[in-house]
Amino acid sequence: RVMMVQFHQSYSYEDFIMGFRPSDNGFELRKGAFYNFCKKAELDACNDYFFIIDEINRGNISKIFGELITLIEDSKREGEPEAMSVILPYSKKNFSVPKNVYILGTMNTADRSISLMDTALRRRFEFVEMMPDEDLLEEVVVEEDINIHEMLKIMNQRIEVLYDREHTLGHAFFMPLNNEEKATIDKLASIFKNKIIPLLQEYFYEDYEKIMLVLGINHQNTDDSKFISVKSNDGLFKNSPEIDSTTTYQINHKAFEIPGNYINIYDSKSN
Repeated sequence: RVMMVQFHQSYSYEDFIMGFRPSDNGFELRKGAFYNFCKKAELDACNDYFFIIDEINRGNISKIFGELITLIEDSKREGEPEAMSVILPYSKKNFSVPKNVYILGTMNTADRSISLMDTALRRRFEFVEMMPDEDLLEEVVVEEDINIHEMLKIMNQRIEVLYDREHTLGHAFFMPLNNEEKATIDKLASIFKNKIIPLLQEYFYEDYEKIMLVLGINHQNTDDSKFISVKSNDGLFKNSPEIDSTTTYQINHKAFEIPGNYINIYDSKSN
């Protein structure tokens, strides 16, 4: 009673409803995921069925839904007073959407704003915001004193000020630490080096001053025991000292093995 598909740029009406596909004998009419799901729900009207579309904003909505964009409205469902059906272009048969089928779509608004979505689709869905939930990490502690809940909470508050709330870090990045065996400094270091730092670089377009602010580091820091430090260029351009004064930064990989650097993100007294 639950099915999940994922939209992408090449996902089509033929995948979703039905269409002709190559076969040993030429072409055959194949029914798509949503069509088959609705037919199954029709035979079991006493139960609710849930069709989940992951990354719903990544597909070409008008191309995928076609004439079904009208049928998914609550009032147009099978058995409702304003029920509608359509004749499908490939099978030439009537089709309607059962009222016990619920469509749930997920999307990341950091990738694409809701305002850019197909207007017809926006009107047919209710939108529920799902912000990062730091409380899911409340019991997660690394190396006995690194409080992941507080660390993520403070980082997100800073990102909200420096960028916007749509780009706050999801708790999913740190969920692997929920496993006591994996709640190690090595695992946390891997998460930061391979996921968090690259994401912050993308968010702030390599503006390391802002990245350092998110991480609780002084933007003039020269200590290479911190995650990021100002790199010295003295003497690099002997005949152009004004170029030497240009500020550049370096990421210090050994710093990710130091527990105090993570604590410093949310507790300035740890310095």
